Amino acid sequence: MARLSVKKTYKLYIGGAFPRSESGRTYEAEGQNVARASRKDARDAVRAARSGFASWSGMTAYNRGQVLYRLAEMMEARAANLAELASGKKEVEAAIDRVVWYAGWADKVPQILGGSNPVAGPYFNFTVPEPTGVVAVLAPREPALLGLVSRIMPPLVGGNAVVAVASEVHPLAAVDLAEALATSDLPGGAVNILTGFGDELAPWLAGHMDVNAIDVTGVEGSHVELEKLAAENVKRVIRSIPDAQSPWEIESFLELKTVWHPIGP
Repeated sequence: MARLSVKKTYKLYIGGAFPRSESGRTYEAEGQNVARASRKDARDAVRAARSGFASWSGMTAYNRGQVLYRLAEMMEARAANLAELASGKKEVEAAIDRVVWYAGWADKVPQILGGSNPVAGPYFNFTVPEPTGVVAVLAPREPALLGLVSRIMPPLVGGNAVVAVASEVHPLAAVDLAEALATSDLPGGAVNILTGFGDELAPWLAGHMDVNAIDVTGVEGSHVELEKLAAENVKRVIRSIPDAQSPWEIESFLELKTVWHPIGP
């Protein structure tokens, strides 16, 4: 007797949990049923990110780096499974290396981007980098795993909370990455992953008044309409190379605050 193949339904990752879409919708991708996130799911993810932002940004930079190293360890433990869902072993190894590389920058960014500034006057002048807040990320379609990791790590290292929309056509690696995130000591809500149709979710995230920045790297074609929606609350709009690796990628998601203090009586 032939075996019946039962499809697994892959869920969302919001607030450290794995809920189904509130709409109950799914779509087929890579031969599996995947949750199709709705506008309500996007709002829930932003709410969870705002809650997680307080815990994540409140950690010391050193502690954030240690948690991200832990994430790399969890990904390594799941490497075989990730390789089956991504393009193979090389992509998984590159994604793990990317996490380790950015984790190492966690406690170095303040020294690189901040510091004491010489001024012509009786003042101390300091520049201090601070996280932007909640960042929406529209991940590139390919490479599905490395592209997603490359876009969520820069805002995460800087202390931001992330709502990421995974690759629409290759979402399974992102959902498996969520399993690693859930066991990596990241506070619930620091990273949230939505699966579904990017064209449907992007406008809601771009227009959401509690999203502080949006990374449109994964948008194919024009993103002018998203920029117009983002302008409603002066969101920062970032577009980069899908698998870029640079400390300046982190800087894109930071606010540089300058403090003046008088010297003497």
